[in-house]
This record gives sequence, C-alpha cells and structure tokens, in this order.
Amino acid sequence: MDAKKIIHEQSLPLNESISITLQVNGEEKQLQTMPAARLIDLLRNGLELTGTKRSCDIGRCGACSVIMNDSLVNACLVMAYQANHASITTIEGDGFSFIQDAFLKEGGFQCGYCTPGMIIAAKALLDVVPIPTEKQIREGLSGNLCRCTGYSSIIRAVQRAAAMKLIIDRCSAGGNV
Repeated sequence: MDAKKIIHEQSLPLNESISITLQVNGEEKQLQTMPAARLIDLLRNGLELTGTKRSCDIGRCGACSVIMNDSLVNACLVMAYQANHASITTIEGDGFSFIQDAFLKEGGFQCGYCTPGMIIAAKALLDVVPIPTEKQIREGLSGNLCRCTGYSSIIRAVQRAAAMKLIIDRCSAGGNV
C-alpha cells in the first residue's frame, strides 16, 4: 500500500463541525465548531469574550494568554478539539482584581493591549509561586511582549500583586496580616 493511500484513508473530516464542551470562567459552554478552529476564535467570536486579544497568531506575543486546565497557554495555538472538556480561565473570569489593581497602581500598562495577557500570566505564576523573585517574574512573563512600557513597571506590578495576594490569603484563612 502506498503512503498516500494510507494517509487518505485515515484522514479526519476537517470540514465537518464538532460539538465541544468547555468550562469557561466557571460556566459550562457548548459550541458547534470546526475541529481546527482556534481557541481564540471560540472565545472572541463564539462566546464574545473579547478581553483575550489577538495579535501575532503564532504564539510569540502572549496577548491571547489564557489558563487552560491550570496551565498558561496561547489561545492562538490551541485547536478546538484540544480544548474539548477543558477548563478555561480568561481575563473576564474571577480572581484577577488584585492583579489588575497592582497594574493600575504601578503603571504596568500604557496602551493596554498586552495587559490582559500579562495579567493572566501573572496569575498563572502567582498560583504556582506565591512570592516570586524578580528572575521568576521575568521567566513567568517571558512569553508576553509589551511594545510600550518596558518591563520595570510590570515587574513591580507583579511584586505588588504577590504581596496583595499574601495579605488576601492570610485574611481569608483567618490569620493576622
């Protein structure tokens, strides 16, 4: 059997829509879509969650960052079939207000285009490393580009957010600040 025939016989019907189920910001969503549609398109067009920004479309800028199953991903690189039954958190979800506040107080944005992705990346980092060093912050944000601010204010914003999260967590646990 020649290779072309084997590939042809086993090819997927990419022109047929599939039904997918997502948990987006804590709510179950069902969509009909093409298997190779990208998660960014499902979020922005299918669910009208436009806080996740489209920029490079090749996974280099981080503007489309979301948290999928507790991992930071670029929504422009995730296909619909890969996101089926996944838990997705976008900038419209809960749990970001202390990070947003830190970005405002430290001037961690200018045009704001990269800010949702930066905040998502900061959240993903702080969920794993509650008190990150500057080096860990730089590594955690390394997939996110900002063309306006430089990174000093963004790093300060993540440091402030880490301190704020520590206070929030202690107060929630009934401890002293």
